[in-house]
Amino acid sequence: MTASPAAGEHSAQASASARQLGFALLAVRFVQGWIYWGGGSRRFIYAPAKLDPHAHSWMANKFQSAMPGAILGMSHVVDYMLRHFALLYAGVILFSAAELIFGLFLLVGFMTRLSALVSIGLSVVLMLLFGWQGATCIDEWTMASANFGMGVALWLAGAGAVSIDAWLLRRRPQLAAVGWFQWLGSAPWPAARLRRWSLASAVATVLFVVLTYNYYRGSVLTPFHGGPVSPATHHISLSAGRLRPDGGVTFTAYLDAGTPAVPANVVRADLLGPGGAAIEHWDGAALAGLPASAFANVYVYNRFGPGYAGITAKMGARASITLPPAQSDVQLVPGRYTLVLHSVNGHAFTLALTLGP
Repeated sequence: MTASPAAGEHSAQASASARQLGFALLAVRFVQGWIYWGGGSRRFIYAPAKLDPHAHSWMANKFQSAMPGAILGMSHVVDYMLRHFALLYAGVILFSAAELIFGLFLLVGFMTRLSALVSIGLSVVLMLLFGWQGATCIDEWTMASANFGMGVALWLAGAGAVSIDAWLLRRRPQLAAVGWFQWLGSAPWPAARLRRWSLASAVATVLFVVLTYNYYRGSVLTPFHGGPVSPATHHISLSAGRLRPDGGVTFTAYLDAGTPAVPANVVRADLLGPGGAAIEHWDGAALAGLPASAFANVYVYNRFGPGYAGITAKMGARASITLPPAQSDVQLVPGRYTLVLHSVNGHAFTLALTLGP
């Protein structure tokens, strides 16, 4: 049975529309492809130290720096991966390879709808991990949102005329009717399917962009706020404090807010007595002179440790820290005490301590 003239005319119109749409989105496809290809190529070709676990630029440091503000359970995923090197290394390699391969596919317009879907998935992961970061504005949210929208547009439209997909269609016109090439390549979609998926994708995009923005900054359903986790001001959570009669203190510190661009620095520590009076004092020199054994870091990447003028830590670091007695003749009586850490920029972080009888 041969196709009717009306069906043939409709198919020709669909092909012409897809061709024009592809021309209109050519710049979008290039930018989306370059963003992801650039990220992957930096790690595999131009800056391979990013994939070297022994280098300072190793990608695990970046993932750990994102952990405090990661949403929808991604912080637990990162925590688990940081504790299991094989899984962490495989994840970094696979993520980078996906950026490299499918970014290149977008640049040349090969398997464009599949590549666009992968870029959408990468955008979601980036949003969940890094969407909260950006010291002056939520830069990572902006990047993830824009990439999500561009990926949706390319998935709906396909590659258009200037692409390998189009070349394949010219060589093998029968691919236009093959299901897998319609969904993964760039075969023109029927108008009804395009309309249906365009509306569904628009709803998904609006929800993704608006709800994440409201969570990170408000200004939609709630007043403006700085976010559940500050991307600019360092914060150290203190817990699990243990106080000895001789004045020694052990506690857990977690750098759970702030910018990963610079480390946090603690330049003074005080132990306050039941009435608020200073019992012990550790200045910057004493903190900087702590031995490495005083820091039991949970992770092997971003860490707490002695610095130039005190204790230093990179974003996402978590460690059990022991402060030795500041004086040799201290004998504390049972009661409630307070440990106070002072950062270099004047912020104080406190931990209630109790010394039993």
